[in-house]
Amino acid sequence: MPVSNAFVCLIIALLILQAAIRLPGVLRGRRRERSLWGAFVTFAVAWWLRTDSGRAVIDPLGINDLPTLLKHVLAILGICVLLTYITDVYKDEDATARHIKITSWVHRVAARASLATVLCLVAVFALALNRSKTAADSPYFMGRHAGEPGLALYLGLFNCYMASAAAVCSYQWGRAARLARRRSLRAGLTMMAVGMALLVLYAALRTVYLVAITVHPAADVAGTAQEHVTDALLYAAFLLWLLGSITPATRAFASRARALKAIVGLHSLWRDLVLAVDGVALHQPSRLRRAHHVGAAVNTVRDIVSHDATPQIRLGRYVTEIRDATHELRRRAPSDLFQRARRLAEAEGRTALEANAAAEAYWLKAALATVHAPAGVPVAFHTVGDDFASEVPWLLRVARAYRQASPHTTAILDAVAPASVSPTAK
Repeated sequence: MPVSNAFVCLIIALLILQAAIRLPGVLRGRRRERSLWGAFVTFAVAWWLRTDSGRAVIDPLGINDLPTLLKHVLAILGICVLLTYITDVYKDEDATARHIKITSWVHRVAARASLATVLCLVAVFALALNRSKTAADSPYFMGRHAGEPGLALYLGLFNCYMASAAAVCSYQWGRAARLARRRSLRAGLTMMAVGMALLVLYAALRTVYLVAITVHPAADVAGTAQEHVTDALLYAAFLLWLLGSITPATRAFASRARALKAIVGLHSLWRDLVLAVDGVALHQPSRLRRAHHVGAAVNTVRDIVSHDATPQIRLGRYVTEIRDATHELRRRAPSDLFQRARRLAEAEGRTALEANAAAEAYWLKAALATVHAPAGVPVAFHTVGDDFASEVPWLLRVARAYRQASPHTTAILDAVAPASVSPTAK
């Protein structure tokens, strides 16, 4: 495979990957995600039309250079949608700031100009270009139509639109990079800004060469060199932009993955508690009844992926509802239940944090049997975690001990001999 084709395939793959990562947000109806997803998909199709397979789909229609026209139209739509995304993101910071006002104005102009530009390109393509020429005359679009006034108008419009929109994107991402606190985000935004700057340079060099060949035809060697140089700029521009945009997406994806992993770890504990204690769950667990194992698996999947906008929000709800259910159980459990649970954990040879986590898990399992007892003053109860960041790993430790606890823990706790000293409760 030629190097240029390898770059094109890599860019298409990255565009599709970005679109796939953002698809869940699109399905949830988020406007920003729809805009960015639309830009990725549009650019992916435009790049696909540069490949032999893309042209093979369009060429049977019998219209010479039609893949080039479609590629340029899609590129205009893609950069316009990307500009919509940029405007939506940064106007939330301060809609009255001068740079935001300028961006919003450029976006409004670009949105109106995109349709006019596309119509002009189609008109020039249909009426002013000599489309009897084929790839046999020159493998490059500019080479085939060199010296034609229609080419100067056609590519002049296209390059002007692309350069203007890309310059605004580059400025906004560059400014955001200077203000970014996290190094990874700053690096990603810088790459995106440089990528858009290279796209502006690409359009400028193509325009300069376009003017030159309109005034005086150039040799084939010069045309080939120009194509190689500008193609290299185009590949670099898109690769930098895509790699830069993957950085925040990767961070968000990793955060979602960690939250989802925590949800899976907490699920069995959460489900038992909210099914036993009425009124603490915002969304009741799934209760699909099928064959035992199949129904349980389906219920688990539905609980883990349903209801909330993001896994992070769902994890926060799980933690809150576990704590709410624990508080309700404290109002009904025997006052010495935690001391007995701690002695059982120590009798099993557990120490330090492991003993505390096992004791809390045993307490929860035993306290579930008292859920229908009359409510009173909350009994003493020892736990760890003063904030969300520390609560999640602690509850995961407790949930692990809870899953490993014997089904007969309640009976075992009753058989544990009392001790004269109990741990301090909080």
